[in-house]
Amino acid sequence: MNDQPTHPDASPIGDAPKPPITGRAVFQAELDRLRIREKAHTREGDALAAARRRLPMVAVDPQTPLTGPKGPVPLIDLFDGRSQLIAYFHMWHPGRPAAQQCEGCTFNTSHVTEPAYLHSRDVSYAVLSEGSYEESSRYRDFMGYTVPWYSVPQESVDRLIAGRYFGILACYLRDGEQVYETYWTSGRGNEAMAPSYGLLDRTVYGRQEDWEDSPQGWPQRWGSKGGQFRSADGRPMAQQPRLQAGRDDDLGPLSEGSTRCACPLHN
Repeated sequence: MNDQPTHPDASPIGDAPKPPITGRAVFQAELDRLRIREKAHTREGDALAAARRRLPMVAVDPQTPLTGPKGPVPLIDLFDGRSQLIAYFHMWHPGRPAAQQCEGCTFNTSHVTEPAYLHSRDVSYAVLSEGSYEESSRYRDFMGYTVPWYSVPQESVDRLIAGRYFGILACYLRDGEQVYETYWTSGRGNEAMAPSYGLLDRTVYGRQEDWEDSPQGWPQRWGSKGGQFRSADGRPMAQQPRLQAGRDDDLGPLSEGSTRCACPLHN
C-alpha cells in the first residue's frame, strides 16, 4: 500500500534530487564534522535530563479512581508495586469508528511495546484513555497493544489533567501511600515515545514534512497537522497492518451515558 501524502501533488520520492556523490574519505570527513555537533546535542540532552531530575513535584490524589479490566482501580495501583509510573493520556472520540480516532495518540502508543527495560528501573507504564473503558479497550484490542490500559472517568479528569488536555505524557513518583507528579510534556515532547522519527531524522530525506529545513527540491510530502500520521484512506497508519491481518476494528456501541463526540474535528 502506498500512503497518500498530505501534499498529493508532490513528486514521487524516486524522482527526488540526490546528494552529491563523493569518495569515502571526503564523506567521512564531512560526517566527522557533523559528529561534533551531534555529540554536543547529546550532551545538551543529558543536561536537560539532569535538570528534569531536579524539578520540584506536585501532589496528586493517590486514590484518584480509574477504570481497568477488572473495574474501578485507584491511581496508586497502576504503579504495580514500583516506585515510578509513566502514563500516556490517550485522546478518545466517543462514538466514532476506529478510523476516526486520534492519529497522533495512535502513532505514539503504537511504538511502546516492551516495558521490561522500564521495569528494570522500577518504572511502570500505562495508557490512560479519555472516555469509557468499554469502548476504548476495544480499540486497544484491535491495535494489539500489550501495555496496561485504563480509562479516566469524568470525575477524575480534573485531578489528573489539571487544566491541560489528553495527549500528554506524565511521570509520577510514589512515596509510600503518596503520589506525586514529577514531569509532563506534550506535542513534540512526546517524540521520545516514537523512535520512528529518530530513525527518519537520520535518513537523507528526513521526515519529508513541510516544516523541515531541507535542500531545494527535497521531498516534503507531508504536513504537520495530523495528516502525517494517516494513510490514504484517512485512517491512522498503524491501523493498516492490523486490518491486513484480519483484525476486527468494530468498537461496538456507545457506552451507556456517553455522548457521541462533537469536537471541532467531527462537528
